[in-house]
Amino acid sequence: MTKSTSFFRLRNLAAVLITLSGTGQVALLWFRELSGAGVLGALLGISYIIIGIGLFGQSRFTLFVAIVVPTVAAALILDTTPLAELNQLQTARVVVDAIVPLCAVIVLLRVRKKPPA
Repeated sequence: MTKSTSFFRLRNLAAVLITLSGTGQVALLWFRELSGAGVLGALLGISYIIIGIGLFGQSRFTLFVAIVVPTVAAALILDTTPLAELNQLQTARVVVDAIVPLCAVIVLLRVRKKPPA
């Protein structure tokens, strides 16, 4: 396996994870009451889906967005809820929100050294 193939797989892993997370956040509308927090969660989920679609492409900008948005979302969750009080869904979301930026940083550092085609 070449290095470019492993970075391609890493980018696809980030794309799949953030797309699944976004789909889950949108699907939570059916299980929660329709409040401001629920709608904001769905809007964040839609933005995650859009980021995921972008990660399946070749854009460097999407890598930057995939670093910033999940990091801020995880920071807000951890800021508003103590770590010991997170439920399983919130914990899974924070883990995904940590893995996606990590993958995006690794791919961005690799892509940064390569001139655009």
